[in-house]
Amino acid sequence: MQRSQRKQPAYVLNIKSNAYHIFDFARYFLSCLVSQIQKLNDVLYCIIFVNNMKKITSYPKEKIKILLLENISVKAKQQFQQAGYSNITIVKNALSEKELIKEIKQVHLLGLRSKTQLTPKVFNAAKKLLAAGCYCIGTNQVNMPTAIEHGIAIFNAPFSNTRSVAELVIGSSIMLLRRIPEKNKAAHAGIWLKEAERSYELRGKKIGIIGYGNIGMQVGVLAEALGMEVLYFDIEGKLPLGNAKQMPSIKSLLEGAHIVSLHVPENGATKNLIGKNELSQMQKGSLLINYSRGNVVDIEALTRTLKNNHLGGAAIDVFPDEPEKAGAPFISSLQELPNVILTPHIGGSTEEAQVNIGEDVTFKLLNFLEKGITTGSHSVPALNLPATPNTHRILHIHKNIPGVLSQINKKLASQKINILGQYLKTNESIGYVVLDVDKNLSAEAFRVIKEVKGSIKSRMLW
Repeated sequence: MQRSQRKQPAYVLNIKSNAYHIFDFARYFLSCLVSQIQKLNDVLYCIIFVNNMKKITSYPKEKIKILLLENISVKAKQQFQQAGYSNITIVKNALSEKELIKEIKQVHLLGLRSKTQLTPKVFNAAKKLLAAGCYCIGTNQVNMPTAIEHGIAIFNAPFSNTRSVAELVIGSSIMLLRRIPEKNKAAHAGIWLKEAERSYELRGKKIGIIGYGNIGMQVGVLAEALGMEVLYFDIEGKLPLGNAKQMPSIKSLLEGAHIVSLHVPENGATKNLIGKNELSQMQKGSLLINYSRGNVVDIEALTRTLKNNHLGGAAIDVFPDEPEKAGAPFISSLQELPNVILTPHIGGSTEEAQVNIGEDVTFKLLNFLEKGITTGSHSVPALNLPATPNTHRILHIHKNIPGVLSQINKKLASQKINILGQYLKTNESIGYVVLDVDKNLSAEAFRVIKEVKGSIKSRMLW
């Protein structure tokens, strides 16, 4: 016979049931709390890591000396200041070699435009220089072999004033086709020169673009939008934009275009690219526009061609010899010709372009200074790399000789230093290694790496 079980009072069952519920709730609450703490910890870690990235531990920001020359946009200074750099010197004019040698000895970052020349003597004096930013399109003012030899990163802004130059090409074309320079001069002299003779519309004309790069393409797009036919020549095969037509030779382009616009770099192959023979191949009454480089056109040959009335006019913005500063005397054989527009190398000089250039070059300089990123560099091989948490980053620039990377790895391994991230890029002359190492051993790693044979520059970031 089974013993009857004693029935629990209802209030006891309720207490037990509630206890189970409370326990389940507490367990759920604690699991949520742990999850939120972990998320908060992750967020705090990210904030700390980002802040540490901003604070560069290798060298105090207030000791980084920055020199900006040639009236660079105020936007550049503002960006450096926003990033925490305060030791900034502004010089409105270009500096001569002698002046720059005196000023550059303690400089870490240099900003310049097209007038200041970075010569071998300047680089030899720049013992602390890490990088230079050319706040313009070209880098002709830099002795690049010497910059490479010293491991100094050189940046520029090849696309930032593209629109400004392209618009001026189109504007000058219209002014010349309508004979505005002559009529403007006559009106200022009190002569009412109202006539339609030898004045033409842009629409329906052929523009020939020599050098179909970023600016050349932009000129073509604007020209086609205004009803022009676009011809172009480039030493490289380029896919056309819109209905542009690639020409097989410069000669065929010159013979077929009503307006010829030059957009080529300065080098041995482009010196006097347009001389006496090329000018004679252009259509009678056609126009020549040069907003590229000063030695691309033989100015004396152009002057004779214009005086012989073979060309209808020209717009020249760049010259073989240009004054070093604003307000200096300027002499050219093209002066006083009524169908010539002369401008003082202002093709890319607009407020918008200068802001864009200031932002672009400064961004590249800061990226290199704070992260070791060399995208856009003309001297140090280009690397764009992510940050590795819990590491210190070491940059090493060396001569491109066999076995350097092997040396680095062996020396670090001998000190039991773990490499958590490693990147290497070389050019013909130098190699660039970026190492992310255990932060507890980074000082020893930095010491070891500086001893590697062929070293040019070493720097530790964070």
